[in-house]
Amino acid sequence: MIEILEKIEGEAEVEYSFVSGEIKDVVVRFPHYRGIEEILQGRAALDALVIAPRVCGICGHAHLQAAAMALERAFGCKISKKAKIIREITRFAEIIQNHIKWFYLVIFAQLHIPYDFRKVHQAIVLANRLIALFAGQSPHSSYAIAGGVTCDITHVELLQAKAIVQEIEEILFDLLGEFDEKQLSKDLAKLFEALKSKNLLQIGKSLDRFITLSEDSVVKNVKILHGKRRKTSLRFVQERAFEGSYAKGVLYRGKFYETGPLARMMQMDLPFIKRLHRRYKDSITTRIFARIYEAKLLLQIIAEHLDQIDLNEPSYIPCKVVDGMGYVSIEAARGSLIHKVAIKNSKIANYSIITPTQWNLSNGTKENPSLLQKAIIGLRDREKANLVFRSFDICSVCTTH
Repeated sequence: MIEILEKIEGEAEVEYSFVSGEIKDVVVRFPHYRGIEEILQGRAALDALVIAPRVCGICGHAHLQAAAMALERAFGCKISKKAKIIREITRFAEIIQNHIKWFYLVIFAQLHIPYDFRKVHQAIVLANRLIALFAGQSPHSSYAIAGGVTCDITHVELLQAKAIVQEIEEILFDLLGEFDEKQLSKDLAKLFEALKSKNLLQIGKSLDRFITLSEDSVVKNVKILHGKRRKTSLRFVQERAFEGSYAKGVLYRGKFYETGPLARMMQMDLPFIKRLHRRYKDSITTRIFARIYEAKLLLQIIAEHLDQIDLNEPSYIPCKVVDGMGYVSIEAARGSLIHKVAIKNSKIANYSIITPTQWNLSNGTKENPSLLQKAIIGLRDREKANLVFRSFDICSVCTTH
């Protein structure tokens, strides 16, 4: 049985194989092709800053910053602490607005849970307004360049940013309440009760392996396997083509790992997340709550970042185009995003992108199932399977780059 899943930032074909009413196999195919990597070949090196972010209109800041970082690595450039902080503020704000949209417009909608759309929309608008103070136009801003950022913010804009963060915090508290270990409230309680009443709390358990290939003020580049943490290296990342799909699968040393908010939150000693994982493992319950918890956490970090900006530091340090190779990972909303560029004669000789959805929606084998396959096989209900599918916050557009 083949089903077209939409409302996942694009669409995908999902083929379910049933035996005696139970899903025995699932295969995901992405039927579209865009060719951004081929378009970049032969272009001037700095064209990557304009073309690569067009991979996605949802996580364009992550792609822009990944392109800038890859070029900086190739050119051997350094950036100021101020530029690093500003990049994290805009990227974290992008993640926050994505998580809020996904939480309400996808998960709440599929579970038929009522919510205050006006307040949700207001929080999303404010997050985008925060980004605009630093990045300007939306989508596809061009403020991040090799060498730093183009914005040179003022004290007044910093005060405006702080006021916006406080307003978002108040709205999210009004919507969600506290992430209390013993007693959830407001929309968090609604979600938990909906999952419980529909017997969904334990579904979607997968391989219980997590990976983060990036390093920033929130996470380190580590994998978590059997509860043990090990440092990761991009050289062990492997792409694998799958017949009938334009999306390649991704493994780390031959194993599938989950990337994204749950992977990031599992790195941290967060009592709320640890309690959920002890009880529900890597089910949709833990995966969903980890994503919205991250929105709250990142908002707090943005507030701290705003206090750390030194207006006297340069926003940009001159960066000269030279031949070289840059290989970087950065955390996007859905997980670790990889950009790799080779520059020869000041032009792009090769450009490669690996997106988070490629990690989470790879197609494995019976002996080595992928994250999604492990999470869905055994279910008897396509609606439940589709909910598990969406719990990974899929982006078909990024995946078909």
